[in-house]
Amino acid sequence: MSDLFDRLSRLYEIGHAGEPPELWTDQRLDGMSEFRPAAVLAAFTDRGDDAGILLLHRPSNMRSHPGQIAFPGGSIDPGESAIEAARRETWEELGIRQDKVRVIGESDVYETHSGFAITPVLGVVPADVEIVPNPTEVAQWFEAPARFVLDPANHKQQWVEWEGSMRPYFEIDWQGHQIWGITAAILVNLSRRLRWHG
Repeated sequence: MSDLFDRLSRLYEIGHAGEPPELWTDQRLDGMSEFRPAAVLAAFTDRGDDAGILLLHRPSNMRSHPGQIAFPGGSIDPGESAIEAARRETWEELGIRQDKVRVIGESDVYETHSGFAITPVLGVVPADVEIVPNPTEVAQWFEAPARFVLDPANHKQQWVEWEGSMRPYFEIDWQGHQIWGITAAILVNLSRRLRWHG
């Protein structure tokens, strides 16, 4: 067992034991009720207090969410659990072997205006894990410090006009990587569950 795995496991159990805190939701759902199940992996690198979270830039030519920053992940196949899907997608996108992901558990489902119900899966990977990105799905990958992206002080609420109304969203800017939309929303919710900063 690693110190990070133990710490994250404790924070996960405490944070998910009771009623959820005020979680952020997609402000554009407007009564949507049909969603396709998907899963992403919030992969923490095993660096103790300096743990990072692996994120990637989608290629600009992708049909879905081109150019955006995302967690590794995708649709859940029939008969597959969210954990299985998150591990599989991480293998397909970043080449991280499934046996290198130590899963802690699932967090709150995030429903999106694009029609997905996304289950974030928390896991720990070795600090020196081999990463071989799939160029058709990953333009670039990076590791952002967990202490930064899970710090509410770095969650900047922005506004955009959408279908005639101003809608809020979150943005997290780390060293020029602008994390926003779904990925930022999931990080905001994870920060509220885990209370990384106490």
